[in-house]
This record gives sequence, C-alpha cells and structure tokens, in this order.
Amino acid sequence: MAALPQSRSDPEPSTLADVDPRATDKAELVRLLHAASESAAHDDLDLSALTPEQFARLISRSSVDQLNAVLAEPALRERILDEIFRRMSEHYQPEHAKRRHAVVNWRIGKADDLLHFQCELADGRCRVTKGAQHDSPTVTITMTPLDFLQLTSGNTTAPKLVMSRRVRLAGDIGFAVNLPKLFQIPRA
Repeated sequence: MAALPQSRSDPEPSTLADVDPRATDKAELVRLLHAASESAAHDDLDLSALTPEQFARLISRSSVDQLNAVLAEPALRERILDEIFRRMSEHYQPEHAKRRHAVVNWRIGKADDLLHFQCELADGRCRVTKGAQHDSPTVTITMTPLDFLQLTSGNTTAPKLVMSRRVRLAGDIGFAVNLPKLFQIPRA
C-alpha cells in the first residue's frame, strides 16, 4: 500500500483505513482526507479502497466537530457523498423491497448548497444518478451532509432523524423511514 504524504512533525498511518480520528484534531483529519483524495488518481488511498466497515469506523470515531470540518470543504463533501452513492447499488438488498419500483430523490445540504442524487429501485437493482431529480418520486429526502453520513455509516437511524426533525420528507414517509432496511448498512 502506498503511504500517505508525511507531515513535518508526526508520522502518519500508512493508509486511510489506519487513521484513528480520536488521535487527531479536525484540521489534521481534513488534511488527511484531502491527501487521500488527491492521491486517489495515483494509488489506492481513495475512499473506494476502504471497506464499508472501515469507512463506518472512521465516521464513528470522528467527532461531530471533525466531521463538520471535513464536510465544510466542498470538494471533500462532494467526494464523500459521491462514494457513498456509488456504493449504494452494491449494498441494495432487493429481497427486502415490498415495492417493485420506487424513486428516491435525495437533497443533501442546505437550500443554497444542495447536492442532488436520484436512486431508482427497480428490477432488483439500485441505479443512482447524480444531479437528477424525478418529477414524481416515491419520496424526496432532504438532510444535512452530517446526518446523511451518520445514517449511511450506521451511526444513527432513520427514525431517530425523523423524530428529531433533522430530515425533511415529502411523499411516502413510511417508505422513507424503512428505506435503510433495503440496504446493507455497515457497522463499525
């Protein structure tokens, strides 16, 4: 495995999977993820090299301040969300679906800075399209990047987000609350 770029002071883990956010501050975590993202074109240090469990562990061990610092960087936020949505098709469990066809419009961010993704669940597959929004989806889900990151890494639940009003739903709310059951969500 290729090594992360070395800082002038402390030695760093050799891979992103070895990073323990509890042993670093938020600025250092942002720097490590930037370095991994920049290295992705040349070696295996990008987020796709992490197993789902390693990614969930990285998120669960990061403080809210650290995660917010990472997500405040537009390029990192988009890279992380792209990777999560890229993996959705791999983790879709169509045998748990009660509907033969559903469309989920995701709106991640705040009104002035939203990223849009569409998941079409049909024919036993999950197809994700970035930037698209279906005219009449089964449900539209709007949430912050932090809540989405914690939900998809198994560090919070959909009912908890709904009950605390940290997610906005339009459409079939019952389907939305049960949506995580259609995916194999990693545990740290």
